[in-house]
Formats: sequence, C-alpha cells, structure tokens
Amino acid sequence: MTPGSNIPLTATSVTVDVSAPVRLDVSGLLLTADGKVRSDDDFIFYNQPTGAGVTYRSGGGSAPDAIVVDTASVPAQIEKIVVTASPDAAGQTFQGIEPTATIRGGDGQALATFTPPQLGAETALVVVEVYRRNGAWKARAVGQGYADGLAGIATDFGVSVEEEPAAAPAPAPAAAPAAPDPRAAMSTPPPATPQAAPAPPAPGSGKINLDKGRVSLQKNQTVSLVKGGRPLLSQVKMGLGWEPAFRGKDIDLDASVIAYGPQRNQLDSCYFGRLSILNGAVKHSGDNLTGEGGGDDEVIVVDLGRLPADVSGLVFTVNSFSGQKFTEVAKAYCRLVDAATDEELVRFDLTSAEPQTGVLMAKLIRQFSGEWEMTAIGDFVKSRTVRGMVKPGAQAL
Repeated sequence: MTPGSNIPLTATSVTVDVSAPVRLDVSGLLLTADGKVRSDDDFIFYNQPTGAGVTYRSGGGSAPDAIVVDTASVPAQIEKIVVTASPDAAGQTFQGIEPTATIRGGDGQALATFTPPQLGAETALVVVEVYRRNGAWKARAVGQGYADGLAGIATDFGVSVEEEPAAAPAPAPAAAPAAPDPRAAMSTPPPATPQAAPAPPAPGSGKINLDKGRVSLQKNQTVSLVKGGRPLLSQVKMGLGWEPAFRGKDIDLDASVIAYGPQRNQLDSCYFGRLSILNGAVKHSGDNLTGEGGGDDEVIVVDLGRLPADVSGLVFTVNSFSGQKFTEVAKAYCRLVDAATDEELVRFDLTSAEPQTGVLMAKLIRQFSGEWEMTAIGDFVKSRTVRGMVKPGAQAL
C-alpha cells in the first residue's frame, strides 16, 4: 500500500501488526465522527489491552505487537480505529528503522502491507486506520508522523496528558523532562478533584537477563545479553548441534547466520562456503557432514563489539542441503557461549519437528541502547540452503 490508499475489509476480525528492527509500542485509539476518543477507555495499549471491540495483542518479544479489531463489536458511534507505533526506547526516532504494518484477515492471512516512506525525526506514527464508510469497513495506509512522540498523537485525538506533580527542588538543575507518556497519566476533561493516574510499568522492565546464570529459553522467549548491568559486547559462540533420529544414519545439516541491516536488508551470510564475513566479526567453524559425535556440530563465533554499526540483527539457521527432513533429526539445539570462558549463557532445545528442510533457530537483535537480545525462534521453513532463508529470516526480525 501507499500513503492514502485503502482496501475493503470483508472479514469481521481484522488484525494490524507493526514490526520494525527495534521493539515498538503499538497502540489503538477508538475515534468518533469528530476524530476524538470518548474517554480513556478508548485508548488501547499494553497496560489497557481491551476495549470496545478492540484488543491489544503482545508479540511476546519475538513477533510484532498488534491491534485486533472485531468490527461486529465496535460501538456504532465509533467510526475509526487508528493504529499507532512508537519506538520503545525513549527519544528514538524512526530514522533508518521504518516500520511495516501488515493487515490480516480473520484467518491470519496478509491482506496488505504498508511501510511509511521517508521517515526521519518522527518519534511516533499513525500507521494505519480501520474505518467505517457507508456501513462497510475499510483499512487505509496513513503514515502520519509526530516529532513529539505518542503524547502528540494522544493530544490530537483528545486524550489529555497530565504532567507529573512537581518534585522538591534538587541541589543541581535537572535536565529538561521528556514529553510525558499519555499511557502513564491519561484523562478526559478532569473532575473537580483530579487524581493523577499511576504510571504503568515500563515495557520490558521484567525481561530476563544473565544475572542469575544460564538461561534456558522456550520458543519465542527473549533474553537480554546484560550481566551485572553491563551489555555483553565480547566474543560469543553460537553452537548448533543435532543427532540422527535413527541409529546408524548420518544427517548432514548446515548451520548459517544471516546479517541484516536496519531495513531488514540482508548484509551478508556466513556458512560452510563463506567462513568469515563482516571483516572477521563473524566466523564459521566449517561443515559437519554426519551429525555424529558429542558437543556442538557447528559453531559460529560472533564478536559483538566488532560488528559494524549497520548490523541490527543476526538470524541463525540450520538447513538440510541433502533434503533430509527435520523429522529425521533428534536433539537439535542452539546455545550461546562466552568465547573467553566457555560458559554457556543461553540454550534453546528444539522440542518439535516438522517435515521441512530448514529451521530458523534464533536471532540476536541490537537494541537502541546498544545491548543485544537473543530470542528463540524454532520456525520451520521449506529451504535446503541459506539463500532460501533470507526472506523468512527478515520476516522473523
């Protein structure tokens, strides 16, 4: 879709998910004919996930967050639901991290996608709107940006953002406060004795890190590569291993890693035919032709501190070039190891199998703060080579 274009919606249930190379906060606002919310209840977000026919759905850190609209349950006085997005990191703009909205029908199939073009200083966007016209529902690509964050969007649509009460004077001058988050303190015209609403917990404040030792991930879980308050920026090894499901049978799989830029564009791939990329910041141990033997079958070494600045994500994959399916593989896993100490930091055991020839095992995503996060994926793909994993890997970011 292009800005201003629209599509008809025939399904009763419509989902709009918004993805980007960084974590986004996705929200929905229910608007009346005058373009305003009726009350705070019409602002749907992570800390107020349900409203009148509209629901916020978390992607769990690996899939994009989404707004789900049940058009049959939207009140008659609501004419439009706008879907907004803003980077989770305070003050981050959309420069170089353009988001993509995907509009899906009730069966989950994509009906259309929209990537707002030429973004720069915007810190929040109205990405898509789902609206009612002559009794029928449609979706329109918008892409309107705001430089003053979600507070600017909220103000435009009638949500009053209350300032926090003034604190006692500090000995030294305080830095200028950031624009208030309308989700922390929202109201329609205040009552006679206004009460400040409590601020919701910061997104991701409960994320797992490495402080308590090795982390064992399940599918779609995420761990922040931070230990003792410091981001892990040294050399790590991603070990990938597997065994034949049937005794005496060799299994020839190939481990690879695909490096992506901020537009989910492929920068390079490291595999058995290309053992070093990105000026040596990523290196491959070489091909294992049988899957036999203890320990990791193939190892990819990543120097997190030496990765070029335009590398925003790494996706680790395993493929069967010979055409053997993953139903013939047992005990497949990946594990992240501190290269200096050989300490295992994170492990993900693949607990299911599908008759496919490729699997997206895990991803490393660089956050705006500079730290890296690892997410277990475990999604199967029909592809015998890393070349066929580039597009599914980009979609998984």
